Amino acid sequence: VGSEMCIRDRDNSEQLQRLRRNLRRARKAELTPRQAQMLHLYYDQGLTMTQVARELGINKSSVSRTIARGRERLRRCLQYSF
Repeated sequence: VGSEMCIRDRDNSEQLQRLRRNLRRARKAELTPRQAQMLHLYYDQGLTMTQVARELGINKSSVSRTIARGRERLRRCLQYSF
């Protein structure tokens, strides 16, 4: 049973690494510059949507909509990646 857990953990780790690699590629290739910027500020920098909006001088609703569209693009691109 212990060796089965190690194999499963290794398989999961490999899948996670592949997904992260594909996510990095998809962020560069599939997102518009605006989507990439907002997703970076929101997810990588940890800003709230309100803070992103303030930083970029736009409405919070524009940030929300742009992030949602970017996430959907990434989801469609990555749905077959593992």
